[in-house]
Amino acid sequence: MAEHEAREAGPSASRLDEGRLMKELEAIHRTRHETLLHGSDDALVTHTQRMDELEREYVRRHPERAQTPGRTRSGARARTGSVTGDAGPGAEEHA
Repeated sequence: MAEHEAREAGPSASRLDEGRLMKELEAIHRTRHETLLHGSDDALVTHTQRMDELEREYVRRHPERAQTPGRTRSGARARTGSVTGDAGPGAEEHA
C-alpha cells in the first residue's frame, strides 16, 4: 500500500488502543451506507479494506465475544422457520 493510501486509511488497527478501535469501528459502520451509495469505486474499496482491517482486529482481540443467538445461522433459521437455511427465492420451484 502506498504511503499516501496508508495515511488516508488511518493507523494500523493492531496499534489502536481499545477505545480508539471501538470509535473507529463505530465511525466506519456509520459511514458505510453513504460510501456504498455515493462513493467512488476507489472510496468503496478503501472503505471496505479499512472496515475489514478493523473488524478482524476486533475479532482477534475478542474471540470469545458474546454472540446473540438470532445472529447465528441456526438462530436465523429458527426466526424464519427455514429448515435448510439455504433456500432462496424460487427454491421451492427447483425442489
